[in-house]
Amino acid sequence: MDLENILSGDRCFCQINGVSKKRLFNQLSELIAKNCAQLDANNVFEALMARERLGSTGLGKGIAIPHCKVSECDDIIGALVTLDNAIEFDAIDDKPVDLLFFLIVPQQQSDEHIKALAHIAELFNDEDFCFTLRHTQDNVDLFNIAITY
Repeated sequence: MDLENILSGDRCFCQINGVSKKRLFNQLSELIAKNCAQLDANNVFEALMARERLGSTGLGKGIAIPHCKVSECDDIIGALVTLDNAIEFDAIDDKPVDLLFFLIVPQQQSDEHIKALAHIAELFNDEDFCFTLRHTQDNVDLFNIAITY
């Protein structure tokens, strides 16, 4: 899995203000829908919130991979986010989250969805990778680091 296939420079956001999980999901749904014309921000938001109600997507160590299936989605879409201040996320280690990868997938792509989640989780398991992302101050740099790591 190559992140360049699901991530673009205009879906990388450095040091944004998250405030809360719900507000962050709303903000990112708007940003993703603005970048992907086929998506409706409200549908993305509702799908993210529905998935999160099943169990937190917070992996621990300040990392989360919010993901959901959206019917009008044609291809897997990713967005990489760092927050200026970590937010409460109900992560498995009860630590707040400041590094997130949002994943929006088509309804029918279960296998690809699982492969993408596994690849992203593996990347986020690398402490040097996470450290570098957390200390990046530019959206373009964030994208370049993510796709070349």
